[in-house]
Amino acid sequence: MHITFIRPSIYGKRGHDAMEPLVFSILVGLTPDDISYDLYDERIESIPFDKPTDLVAITIETYTARRAYQIASMYRQRGIPVVAGGYHVTFLPDEALHYVDSVVLGDAELVWQQVIADAASGNLQKKYSGKGQPSLVGLNYDRSIFAGKKYTPVLPVQYSRGCRFACDFCSIHAFYGTSVRNRPVEEVVEEIRRSKKHFVLIVDDNIFVDVDAAKALFEAMIPLNIRWGCQISIDVAWDDELLDLMQRSGCIAALVGFESLDTGNLRQMAKGWNVKQGSYQDALNKFYKHGIMVYGSFIFGYDHDTTDCFQKTVDFAIQSNMFIVNFSGLQPTPGTRLYDRLQKENRIIFDRWWLNPDYRYGDITYRPANMTADELTQGCYDARMQFYSYSSAFKRLRGRINRRSMSHLMLYLGANWINRRELMQKLGQQLGTPDVLDTSLLPAMA
Repeated sequence: MHITFIRPSIYGKRGHDAMEPLVFSILVGLTPDDISYDLYDERIESIPFDKPTDLVAITIETYTARRAYQIASMYRQRGIPVVAGGYHVTFLPDEALHYVDSVVLGDAELVWQQVIADAASGNLQKKYSGKGQPSLVGLNYDRSIFAGKKYTPVLPVQYSRGCRFACDFCSIHAFYGTSVRNRPVEEVVEEIRRSKKHFVLIVDDNIFVDVDAAKALFEAMIPLNIRWGCQISIDVAWDDELLDLMQRSGCIAALVGFESLDTGNLRQMAKGWNVKQGSYQDALNKFYKHGIMVYGSFIFGYDHDTTDCFQKTVDFAIQSNMFIVNFSGLQPTPGTRLYDRLQKENRIIFDRWWLNPDYRYGDITYRPANMTADELTQGCYDARMQFYSYSSAFKRLRGRINRRSMSHLMLYLGANWINRRELMQKLGQQLGTPDVLDTSLLPAMA
């Protein structure tokens, strides 16, 4: 039996910032030795649809759903069964089953070997759902499937799953609930050591869900002599011991979810605690003191935002010397409280925007409270272009944090160049390809 793993791109074209998709290394680690397999990641290579295979396994995110269903349809037309998993599939399994033969709900570790056995015997079930959540102890990330592929040189590593916060716009809490699980520190450290990579990205949604465990991890990482980045919540700024361990273990960059400069918006999104212990500028100063560059994440479009929010936020990000930012228009995705709330308020513009051929990447898909959807779309675009302009990059380079060392400077220059290029390529693009995707039999979203 042969399995073809597929990672779709957002719009059927190649990108420039693709990292190894860890989900496939997990599945390969669970696949019996007598099963052959290969991986095609559309972000870096074309998919050979006519190459013989017995089963296709595809991971689906909301932004890749349209392209994923197009890919699945092409394989099924050739008589090849398709199984799909991921956040989007878990939240909308019946939608996915219009386009694939089988879906895996939640984490795949507990059911993957059963999926293989059923596919081999021709008895693939419609739905697979593991009861409970699998332990992360002894999890085998078999990266051999990435050999020879042109991914970024950054090593993605997972330490934990879940988050202790339940933000209005985020699907993590909906997917994992209150569960937070960590891998053993020694297993993570050994994985990094074996890789011989010099830059690591810890991909956890929030690595500090268990602060004591995080401190133990950083202590163990000090001898590795690496540089690393992560995603964190801003409350980390007020723990000097934690910041010191981050610096000593090689952390030079962190994504921080500032989300908004307006406290009313923060309360609405259930992140009022963002400014409970101090100001954003005080938090930034703490990170910079410890040599940590900040990747700021902001969301435009909550109900307290007006059209003047864009310039205020851009000015703050530039003056604060953030090394890169993510300026996002509020995007309601399935599984979130935000999506349910906006739907109840009859503010969703597109029914299933992720499949709508008229939707373009960067478009706003709901009716904001204090501006039009077009004004929000344009405001986000202008904010991105202003921040990633050459003059902005030069101004932010004056901040000592972004040129503190050669590692800082190279990361700063590379990240700004890549983000500018990716934005120019993605904004305004149709999701998927122009190929037709039949949505006529899908029911309206409840």
